Amino acid sequence: MPDNPLAPAWLQIPDDANAFAPGLWPAGMRRDPDGVAVVGGVRVDDLAARHGTPLYVLDEGEVRSRAARVRRAFTDAFERVGTVAEVYYAGKAFLSTDVARWVTQEGLRIDVASGGELAVALAAGVPAERLGFHGNNKSAQELDRAVEAGVGTIVIDSEQEIARVAAAASAHGRVQRVRLRVRSGVHAHTHEFLATAHDDQKFGVALDDAERLVSVIRAHERLEFAGLHCHIGSQIFGPEGFARSASRLVALHARLLRGGPVPELNLGGGFGIAYTSADRTGEIEETAQHIAQVVAAECEGAGIPLPVMAFEPGRYVVGPAGITLYTVGTTKPVMLEVEGVRAQRLYVSVDGGMSDNARPALYGADYSARIAGRVSVAEPVLVRVAGKHCESGDIVVDADYLPGDVAPGDILAVAATGAYCWSLSSNYNHQPRPAVVAVGDGASRAIVRGETVDDLLARDLGASTPAPADRAAEAQGEDR
Repeated sequence: MPDNPLAPAWLQIPDDANAFAPGLWPAGMRRDPDGVAVVGGVRVDDLAARHGTPLYVLDEGEVRSRAARVRRAFTDAFERVGTVAEVYYAGKAFLSTDVARWVTQEGLRIDVASGGELAVALAAGVPAERLGFHGNNKSAQELDRAVEAGVGTIVIDSEQEIARVAAAASAHGRVQRVRLRVRSGVHAHTHEFLATAHDDQKFGVALDDAERLVSVIRAHERLEFAGLHCHIGSQIFGPEGFARSASRLVALHARLLRGGPVPELNLGGGFGIAYTSADRTGEIEETAQHIAQVVAAECEGAGIPLPVMAFEPGRYVVGPAGITLYTVGTTKPVMLEVEGVRAQRLYVSVDGGMSDNARPALYGADYSARIAGRVSVAEPVLVRVAGKHCESGDIVVDADYLPGDVAPGDILAVAATGAYCWSLSSNYNHQPRPAVVAVGDGASRAIVRGETVDDLLARDLGASTPAPADRAAEAQGEDR
């Protein structure tokens, strides 16, 4: 069939619109003989019947295997050049007590970025010394709790924060290990909102200010300077940006050694994953090896020993392990004209949307979808999966090809939703947030309870208060 002129240039008509493209979906996802998708050994129709839709589904085995893989990739790469690498899971991607336990059991530390994330990690039983605490505006209460709990490292994000962390450490009679977050000036090839190391943004301090601020940190007897931290962005393909940032940081690291020990260097995370068949991510082992070779060469050139290295993947660990299940509500063909050619796009509306996946609206993020409750021999057609919210920008999947007989009642699965979907979810239009269900070895269990309308009303303090007209009627009744 000919290409649809409404389709983006990267989107190809699939040979099989029922197939789960490798690299986009959990590795073990397949179809039963009757065509129903199976993830973690559990049929999606059973999941939908038991838990409803929308539904976040997380393959525990996939999370664990990806956590173990990224840890091995960096530890092996840096062992080969003569140093140690520590890997933190970036909890902002998705954090629950179960996920915190999974990744720590696979050897990862955890990076948290708020008091709430800290509370979740501690509730999971993660040793506080295996936590790092980020944030550009950590409150006094958050810092106090972090120091009290014994958090391993606090990342200082501004000059003002130095005194605040020192005060919290003094109040608890502790010496607190800290890193200083710096902006390396490397512009990551990613969405503007996901680039975090350029000069005109809120995170970190300028490289030119770092030496002075490290001197301030070292002057506090209650602070121990552990090293530098830099995060250049998120959803980055290829190692080149990390290598450029590492080169600049090693030069600064060498200068800081003149004033005292600098045991660590943290290059952050941001390793990209595939959301569509057009994404080319490369292998994490190759990325780790490239970065290790650059760091080793830069340290050798500067005549300094290799520091302990640290990295903070989040999306890489949990993103491809998650899918979201929806139920199709309506379909609507729309005829449009493109350069004199009439073409059709089929709008497929589902029972969720931007309240459970804000990334398309925030970043123009692309996703991939498949009918999950059956297979079809119908010719593929260009679709746009839309949500149910009162926003024209409420798009879940901007463009994909699905069998042309997609219909109301079909279960639709969207790939790679494990990261930054539940984390960014909201109650827009008073939509309850979906449950998160873990699957593995043929079993499923809810790890985050889904919300109900009763939950929303329970937070509305006026819901249990009589309306003005009701109060007036009550008053009239009392007068009679």
